[in-house]
Amino acid sequence: MSDPARDGSSDIRRDADDGQDLELIAKWQAGDQRAASALVARHASALARFAVASGERNEVDELVQDTFVRAFNSLDGFRGESSFRTWLFTIERRLLVDRRRAEKRRRDRVEIQEDDASTEYDALDGVVASETERRMRQAVNRLSPTQKEVFSLRVAEGLSYKEIAAAVGTTEGAARVHYHNAMRAVKEFLDE
Repeated sequence: MSDPARDGSSDIRRDADDGQDLELIAKWQAGDQRAASALVARHASALARFAVASGERNEVDELVQDTFVRAFNSLDGFRGESSFRTWLFTIERRLLVDRRRAEKRRRDRVEIQEDDASTEYDALDGVVASETERRMRQAVNRLSPTQKEVFSLRVAEGLSYKEIAAAVGTTEGAARVHYHNAMRAVKEFLDE
């Protein structure tokens, strides 16, 4: 089975996506509000997945909205050195870091939400799926923050190492090392 990230087919798709994003950005800058809505529709779900994978649980929609607000207010600073989506991930990552710093200053306690508790299962499949998800979440939660981000961007979003490096502010080689170490740590935890 071929890996689209290695065989180049994903590069062609990304180039087309980047072109469409640049076209929508130009339309938005020219006053077309529908272009902004189209950009949000194209990228909001990926940003939400990244936020959840990075540990955000409560205000995912607000974080995604804040990411777009900051991006649209800073659009003149978008140089196009990376894809628009990668730039959005970078903005969201910075917002996450800022929120975590503020949260640490605000409180040191963890609240348990009602939906965190499991009460019943409909079938064996539900039990197995829940256990698998729990173990995977535990494995990912044991990763360093950088490994968690790199792992999420590679596995959930299918980004290239170059795009990951741009999003998390590291080199492509370091992104590869973080991903390799994250995969090894997850496998070791799951094999326990």
